[in-house]
Amino acid sequence: MEKEIVNRVAQSQLKTIDLEDYYPIGERVFLDIKDWLYEGFVLREKDFRASIAEHDWKQYQDKYIAVDCSTDAIIPGWAYMLISTKLHPYAKRVVQGNLETLETSLYQSIIEDLDVSAYEGRPVIIKGCSNKPVPQNAYLFITSKLLPVAKSVMYGEACSSVPLYKKG
Repeated sequence: MEKEIVNRVAQSQLKTIDLEDYYPIGERVFLDIKDWLYEGFVLREKDFRASIAEHDWKQYQDKYIAVDCSTDAIIPGWAYMLISTKLHPYAKRVVQGNLETLETSLYQSIIEDLDVSAYEGRPVIIKGCSNKPVPQNAYLFITSKLLPVAKSVMYGEACSSVPLYKKG
């Protein structure tokens, strides 16, 4: 007599969350301000403001923008604030930092707004492998979001998960 193969994973209450599913569609742009500085290092306010006034801001329409300086220049906070005022009418989001900072900011907003009621009292696996640039901080954000509601939290795949938390 042959035993029927039972897929216990399919029958379990186990829920999987894949952060890649929440990846916001849209072009990411790194805006390097070094070319608006004297010799790439010194911010001269008058020249800086002139460069900003001449720049074509429409090219950032519906894009996600990370603004920073790739040189070791010391940039005052108001400079990034001024740039953000020009980007605001066009860009979907603007952050000061690199592209990873941008991705982290995007995921932080998404996860803060995420309804996790479907995971209430259930074991949850946070899928670990992704083809899109999901920042490491996103895994910390989703773990913190799930802890108050999930029965348990694991990382990986159903066939090989790493236990992280179990409600005691």
